[in-house]
Amino acid sequence: MAPVLPERLRPLLDAEYPRFSDAEIARRRKAMADVMVANGIDHLVFYGASWTGSAVQWLTQWPVTTECAGVFTPGQRDRMFIHYYNHLPLARRLAREADVDWGGPSTLGNVAAELKARGARGGRIGLIGPLGHEGHAILKKAFGKIVSLGREYVQLRKVKSAEELDWFRIGAWMSDCGMQAMADHAKPGVTEHELANEIERAYVGNGGQTVIHFIGSTSMAEPSIPAPAQYTSSRKLQMGDIVFAEISAHYYGHSGQVLRSYAVGGEPSPLYRNMHAAADAAYDAIVGVLKAGATARQVFEASRVIEDAGFETVDDVLHGYGGGYFPPVIGSTTRENPHNRDEQFAAGQLVVVQPNVVTSDGRAGVQTGEMLLITETGVERMHDLPRGFTVV
Repeated sequence: MAPVLPERLRPLLDAEYPRFSDAEIARRRKAMADVMVANGIDHLVFYGASWTGSAVQWLTQWPVTTECAGVFTPGQRDRMFIHYYNHLPLARRLAREADVDWGGPSTLGNVAAELKARGARGGRIGLIGPLGHEGHAILKKAFGKIVSLGREYVQLRKVKSAEELDWFRIGAWMSDCGMQAMADHAKPGVTEHELANEIERAYVGNGGQTVIHFIGSTSMAEPSIPAPAQYTSSRKLQMGDIVFAEISAHYYGHSGQVLRSYAVGGEPSPLYRNMHAAADAAYDAIVGVLKAGATARQVFEASRVIEDAGFETVDDVLHGYGGGYFPPVIGSTTRENPHNRDEQFAAGQLVVVQPNVVTSDGRAGVQTGEMLLITETGVERMHDLPRGFTVV
């Protein structure tokens, strides 16, 4: 059955260009202003390029395309500069909270001029976003010290508002549609390239876009890959294969993330059945401890069922999500990531639980998991796609 979008979200999906409410934008801007005051910052430079830099959209509602940079000063209108002139009409339409102009020969040169016009001083200018060396050099030459507020921004984004969660529910639904499309078309003779095409057809027609669709396939009798690949291949599916994927589709920057494994044409082999059983056990153990106030240490300890079953991992078993790849990022005992094990989860936080069980020789593996919402008493599933190692 095709994943179903809740009817109450349909008006958002059907909007010509969806927008957050004025109250939601005011909430964000006040939160950012409070962070600036706490850090002795008068003006903030927010930056994005090559479709990255979520702070731009969070403050202005402009989803980043190519280079853009803006100045946020509490109590004043934002000023934002766009590198490509032909992107200006849409940017001006969507970023109503900002005066939007062309970046000209130097986007950051224009930002520096705007900061000077606002009376900015060195040491009291903050920065959020993936600004490169040349941009840093321009700001440093004009003002000296620039203060990074990246960590503070991450803290602001970890807990989502009710409005944000609805947009992420749409992204989760689109991701589910992509995974279901892959399962529906995973037949002998179909290539990974063709599966990727079907995945995108499932959500692009509804205004969705791709974050990732990592796909892998191999024989379960003679496996050769432990995890989905970042680029699809021309390999054709065969009877007795596993095909697995990690899919994130997004709706204006708000994505889901779902991971699944499928057996092609018959039941999983004993090895793969055992691996997936270990992955399911790890998922259940991790979800069993997740709630507001739970710690990263508890998740790490819960993941031990993977190694107890004789397997290893090839990726993080949990990471924060929703506007970035957020902490905590937790590995298992065979692939541990340095992290604050005492860090606590909070209600309203999005995480992805993704046990990625592999054999010790790195030749076989399975994927399962999805994005979840932390609540006071446990978790809420953001995805509706059934779990399990399904035969297709």
